[in-house]
Amino acid sequence: MNWMRDMLKWVLMALVWAVGSGAQAAEPSEYVLGGGDTVRISVYQNQDLTLETRLNEAGTISYPLLGNIKIGGLSIADAEKKIATGLKDGNFLKQPQVSILLIGATANQVSVLGMVNKPGRYPLISGSNKLSEIMAMAGGIIPGSGSDTVVVSGLREGKAFRKEIDFTKVFASTGTEPDFVLANGDSIWVDRAPQIYMYGEVQRAGAQILMRDTTLLQALANAGGLTLRGTQRGIKVHRRDEATGQVQVIEPGLNDKLMPNDIIYVKESLF
Repeated sequence: MNWMRDMLKWVLMALVWAVGSGAQAAEPSEYVLGGGDTVRISVYQNQDLTLETRLNEAGTISYPLLGNIKIGGLSIADAEKKIATGLKDGNFLKQPQVSILLIGATANQVSVLGMVNKPGRYPLISGSNKLSEIMAMAGGIIPGSGSDTVVVSGLREGKAFRKEIDFTKVFASTGTEPDFVLANGDSIWVDRAPQIYMYGEVQRAGAQILMRDTTLLQALANAGGLTLRGTQRGIKVHRRDEATGQVQVIEPGLNDKLMPNDIIYVKESLF
């Protein structure tokens, strides 16, 4: 009966971890400028350099002394630095202090949410409207935490649209998954990476990230292997059937692939 108590303990711990981690919401990143936005640019003690202007579709403005300069795709702080650097490097001002005020945010935008480094809203700039480009703006998927399946939802021709994209295949040499073209108002969701739960006679019991095509043998290795009392015989996997909600108990082979949320129990050897 000891193994039953252990099983219940780890199941409860798994549930607590899932609820606790899901309750954490990432803060949105700083606003990123895009085509259609209206800004007011001012330089301290240089009234003649004050300009209220609208970014064109490519995210470019025409600014005094500097000419055409692209600030689309930059945060407001980075855009301020870019203009200040241009004024300084051009020997127009020694220590320019540039301020940018967002007057109107009308750029085509998409939202990036979930397990990315910089969640928030990002502009669709001409020539930069593909999934990989927007994900790069968002800092990419958090290593070891985010799923490699990205969900894009929005509207297409007035109808609700949803597509799951295997992000790893976008960069595969075979090009099996084309780089998805985004539209205004799309939402990109990166879920938490799937997990499994290992308990019983292993060195490091607990939750572990389920990598693609992970086998039972690989999961045991990730858990540090068996303890001196553990045995590979009779390993049980508790797996919930998505269709019925029923939990099945199976005894897989070492080379069988595991599924998300599998609970693996390694029993103690009797000999």
